[in-house]
Amino acid sequence: MPGEGVFELGDLPLKSGATLRNAKIAYKTHGHLSGDKSNVILYLTPIAAQHGDIEWMIGPGRALDPERNFIIVLDQLGNGLSSSPSNTAPPQDRGRFPTINIQDNIAAQYRLITEGFGISQVALVTGYSMGAQQAFQWAVSHPDMVERIAPFCGTAKTTPHNAVFLMGVRAALTADSAWLNGDYKNQPIEGMRALARVYAGWGFSQAFYKQELYRQMGFARLEDFVAGFWERRYAGRDANNLLSMLRTWELNDVSATPGFDGSLERALGAIKAKATVMASETDLYFTPADIQSDAEHIPGSRFRIIPSLWGHLAGAGLNRADSRFIEDEINSLLSS
Repeated sequence: MPGEGVFELGDLPLKSGATLRNAKIAYKTHGHLSGDKSNVILYLTPIAAQHGDIEWMIGPGRALDPERNFIIVLDQLGNGLSSSPSNTAPPQDRGRFPTINIQDNIAAQYRLITEGFGISQVALVTGYSMGAQQAFQWAVSHPDMVERIAPFCGTAKTTPHNAVFLMGVRAALTADSAWLNGDYKNQPIEGMRALARVYAGWGFSQAFYKQELYRQMGFARLEDFVAGFWERRYAGRDANNLLSMLRTWELNDVSATPGFDGSLERALGAIKAKATVMASETDLYFTPADIQSDAEHIPGSRFRIIPSLWGHLAGAGLNRADSRFIEDEINSLLSS
């Protein structure tokens, strides 16, 4: 049976030099750990998602099959279940929550895996978007522990153009007068709606909108889609949590791992895991060219383009054809 849990980390030193007090990491498991602990898959959350939001790839006969594998879905710091602005005690609560780096996430996850489960080898690390960022970092930080990685729709380092996109969605949220520098009494709803509408122009491709593919999701009109999908997507999330994860995304850079002196090529070249790296053909901010460039620096990696009009959201489990493509590639990697 799936099992949810929280692992207490105590005081967690961060890359920024700060210490996150009484830190914790949340997770959910599927399947059973084999006797030799060789069937472990780590599945990592993207921005705004919690472990229950990304289970489309988990199930009997799916790529992440709990009848064969022990799957651990790991909640990134800032997502509202692991340590986040919304659940951390003063003086590190709300807008005073310390800056989190992707390396901080992997440090917390590593402790859970090794101390909590006694695992020393991981068969596969996979994830979408920010989950892909974490998958790259796992393979760089722990090259002898990770056997395979399958990052999709994400890069090993945030590009300047991607950072500008993040500035836009951040500015939309914080322009709300209810924001109050993070000390709001009620969620800044108008800012969250503005963030959703800015994001709507980036998440799917131009062709998706031109061909009205949102009709396949049950929306008859464009305005219904923007409100019913995008605004609803962020409803119930905490603004400070979103901003924390946006900052983590912006700082993503595997070349900042100790020992690589800022060289992305050297960091990716040190990966020992078998890698299948996937990009959506129409992703507007994690572009195929940027992801292919990352893949080319990983020894022996396989780069695959998801032939989709669904933009970045090709990796979100919304469209059957895209999901099948991703799962087929992961199945092929797992069988290698």
